[in-house]
Amino acid sequence: MNAPRTIAEYLKQLRAALKGADPALIQDALYDAEEHLRAELADNPTRSEADMLAHVVSTYGAPEEVADIYRDQEIKIQRALRPPVMPKQRSVWGQFFGVAADSRTWGALFYMLLSLATGVFYFTWAVTGISLSLSLSILIIGIPFMVLFLGTVRALSLLEGRIVETMLGERMPRRPPYPSMDGKSFWQRVGAIFTDVHTWTTLFYMMLMLPLGILYFTVTITFLSISLGFIATPILKALSVADVINLQCGYPYWLCDNNYWPLAVLTCIVGILMLFATLHMVRGLGKLHGAIAKSLLVRIVGEAR
Repeated sequence: MNAPRTIAEYLKQLRAALKGADPALIQDALYDAEEHLRAELADNPTRSEADMLAHVVSTYGAPEEVADIYRDQEIKIQRALRPPVMPKQRSVWGQFFGVAADSRTWGALFYMLLSLATGVFYFTWAVTGISLSLSLSILIIGIPFMVLFLGTVRALSLLEGRIVETMLGERMPRRPPYPSMDGKSFWQRVGAIFTDVHTWTTLFYMMLMLPLGILYFTVTITFLSISLGFIATPILKALSVADVINLQCGYPYWLCDNNYWPLAVLTCIVGILMLFATLHMVRGLGKLHGAIAKSLLVRIVGEAR
């Protein structure tokens, strides 16, 4: 492969060397490389871009070498993100109840409960920013305000990425997409923000989080409440029979009768099974949402920069 003579060529070769890698890894690598190269170019204004790249290749590394370094780092990152390996359960029941020992299950459960708050915040921020941007567009401060707003949306997407990666285990970028400024005027850079598909997919994700957050929170709370209520049936029955609590109104009559204990125990067993089924559902929703977040918050490899 020929030695790159421009920053754009270096990034193109780095992207090609990272072909097949995780899109989040590629986004991080391209951001770091472009930031480093432009900093080198700014620190050495007397050097041509080709001379600077020849020097950088000998210090920072050729695109292939940098790609290998990032792949090695990614292996370490994935090991850190991967939950402890649990003993493989051979029986169906072992796999069914083993979901409680998976740390990703509890991370997904917490994310489902948190998603309502984050969904309301993201939706409010997005709608308010869009409304103010459109209303101020007739004034001179309209475009600067919209650019600033879109910048905050990208910053929030990185925050959401950290939450998704920590709780759901989905690899997300640690760097934003680097806006290439090669030979572009100020207005061209502003226009690039509006024509970047990644900007609008990120904004769409912010607005999508409200209905998703309501759905995740409602489904999770509903099934957890029913499960825990069924599990607590024998305790409620015992307290009712002992006249510690009064369940005469609104509860099945057999809860207050000294008989029907087998039915109470059966209800408890159903509640336990439902609880573990809920944990499986939550873990599945976590994997699904991780895929949604990655498809909308990570720049697609090969997008125009």
